[in-house]
Amino acid sequence: MRYKKANSGHPGAPMGMADIAEVLWNDFLKHNPTDPTWYDRDRFILSNGHASMLLYSLLHLTGYDLPLEELKNFRQLHSKTPGHPEIGYTPGVETTTGPLGQGLANAVGLAIAERTLAAQFNQPDHEIVDHFTYVFMGDGCLMEGISHEVCSLAGTLGLGKLIGFYDHNGISIDGETEGWFTDDTAKRFEAYHWHVIHEIDGHDPQAVKEAILEAQSVKDKPSADYLPYGDWLWFAE
Repeated sequence: MRYKKANSGHPGAPMGMADIAEVLWNDFLKHNPTDPTWYDRDRFILSNGHASMLLYSLLHLTGYDLPLEELKNFRQLHSKTPGHPEIGYTPGVETTTGPLGQGLANAVGLAIAERTLAAQFNQPDHEIVDHFTYVFMGDGCLMEGISHEVCSLAGTLGLGKLIGFYDHNGISIDGETEGWFTDDTAKRFEAYHWHVIHEIDGHDPQAVKEAILEAQSVKDKPSADYLPYGDWLWFAE
């Protein structure tokens, strides 16, 4: 309905990733709609920013200051629901995303910031900085060169509190991706020293929940000191 009124937009990713987002936001994401800038909130980054209606729907349904009327103004000038998320316009939006791959780089930076602040301020039995960074991304994000650079860095630094969700639907704005994107993406991320969870049914809430729990637990593996890693949830549409 919102896309029809705007006569533009990208409905595929919001619909395809809705079940994953529901589990993450309902069962895992640590945040406070009445205080969107709470310092120890989990960070959620929508790297495939063209899927902005998914984020706006989540913010509306979880109690942020984003009323239904703003959703009806999707992609309209001066609304709180622009075509791509923009920090400063919409409560709960962590960073501006749109250029594919940029949000992934932002997420890596936020995970580095969490680790740096935790090392500086946390004390035994008093962890005042302790949060995850979650990032959604699609095929287009991983075609961009920036994704190689930042994901290599994330693996090198062993950012165990960075968890990515890859919407591997094989479709882009130009059609099916098999003609120009044939990477074995899972092996690529394993080479970066990421922990890869393969082929999770993104429409099975229990499977999604178990995958997120596995990703969160990886940071405590004894091998973490020797094999730096991030976490990658591989969802097949």
